[in-house]
Amino acid sequence: MASTSRLLTLLSLLQTRRDWPGAMLAKRLDISHRTVRRDVDRLREMGYSIQATMGPDGGYRLDAGSELPPLLFDDEQVVALAVALKAAAVSDVAVEEAALRALTTVRQVMPSRLRHRLDALEFEAIAAVGQSAKVSVTPDALIALSAAVRGREVLRFDYESSGSDSSRVDGGDAAAAIPQPPRRVEPHHLITASGRWYLVAWDLDRADWRVFRADRIRPRTPTGPRFVRRQVPGGDARAFVSARFKGSASADAWPCRGTVILGLPARDVLPFAGDGVVEDLGEDSCSLTAGSWSWRALAASLGRFDASIEVVEPPQLATAFGELAERYAAAAN
Repeated sequence: MASTSRLLTLLSLLQTRRDWPGAMLAKRLDISHRTVRRDVDRLREMGYSIQATMGPDGGYRLDAGSELPPLLFDDEQVVALAVALKAAAVSDVAVEEAALRALTTVRQVMPSRLRHRLDALEFEAIAAVGQSAKVSVTPDALIALSAAVRGREVLRFDYESSGSDSSRVDGGDAAAAIPQPPRRVEPHHLITASGRWYLVAWDLDRADWRVFRADRIRPRTPTGPRFVRRQVPGGDARAFVSARFKGSASADAWPCRGTVILGLPARDVLPFAGDGVVEDLGEDSCSLTAGSWSWRALAASLGRFDASIEVVEPPQLATAFGELAERYAAAAN
């Protein structure tokens, strides 16, 4: 193994765990203990802070240094870095210019072989449906929110409302023009979903869990006292946020779920079934079990298949189809 390639492999190994016994590194790299020591010294000369650990299985630990050392990337890391930086334009974080500069800087110092691989990766990123390109959260705001989460410190902030917060994906208590007192919350998790950032927190004034849009949060300083962390309902913050998006107050599942038989083959329904379950019933029909936040919304969504529909269950879904039929008939007249 060439020395440069071996150094890259050694650095990758040191980054995957806190401590590496010298004997294990020598075995993984198929080199002698002396060569391991020499390679570690070379990495130190390049700016990497590598500490020697004591004991019978003495080895090495990669620590954070005071300066950014030269970065070494393998081919897979180059692709991952390029994808991440190019996709940053629609990440709902105000880092588009910084991401472009970082990508340009990395490209300039790459060997030609890796530069060609990066240049071959061309794609365009599209924002999530309904996402406004003008609304984004700043890196400083994300850092402030994350610091409060990690420090378990009560967070005070002004919140730009957009209507009622009855859905509990919080939009405030009234119109944005009416001044509101700062919110006081125990921040628990920072979540990104569908191109946006959300803060999961226990609202101290409302004594309930809330999900706040991070781009509408304006943190106040200083933060408040430390708190003992509560458990998010269900124990999984991602599932909790996903459930709120579906209009459910508990389980990560649609509150209204039903089954119909569609006059279409399964192959024509599958690409548009989303998280629904499709069962093949023959050449010209299939069953679809799907969910939504209301029975009328579910009935309306099933109408997009432009085919005959037979309700299997439950009766509430059939009733919703009847209610929509009356509305559509009135609209047609």
